Amino acid sequence: MDFYYPNFINDHWRIEGAVFFGNRNHFVDEQRKCFKLEEIVRFCKEKGIAFFDTSTAVRRLQDNASDKFLEVVEPTNIPSLITCLPHLRAIVTTGEKATETICASLNIAAMPKVNSFVAIPAQYNQDGEQLMLYRLPSSSRAYPLAFDKKVEAYQRMFERFSLLP
Repeated sequence: MDFYYPNFINDHWRIEGAVFFGNRNHFVDEQRKCFKLEEIVRFCKEKGIAFFDTSTAVRRLQDNASDKFLEVVEPTNIPSLITCLPHLRAIVTTGEKATETICASLNIAAMPKVNSFVAIPAQYNQDGEQLMLYRLPSSSRAYPLAFDKKVEAYQRMFERFSLLP
């Protein structure tokens, strides 16, 4: 995989296009039916948005990507990753399995519900700001929420962390 959310059916980059540019197709190459990777990378660097997997090894128990059919074989060392990101303000998850994995890794007692966040115990960035775990709705079209409602949820999160003008 060259980048995160490469599946053209997934709406992640359409949501971010709608949030930041008012155009759901901002990152879409409609002619080639793919996403504009170079523009996405440039945008993420400019905004300070990073992506990483919560697990370095998983086992698919069935032939689909549903969280309930994924077994985490080896979780990512999230505390170590955090130390490499001195300006980190929040970790954002969209799936239940990712959220469970982060909570276990960082000793978070209660998983945040979709569209909410919790403080990550004893985790601060170099500015002394406590890190947050924020949970958003999945950008998968299989997730039963209208596109506009997903855009609203992502927009609220980006506003909370001052990434919108």
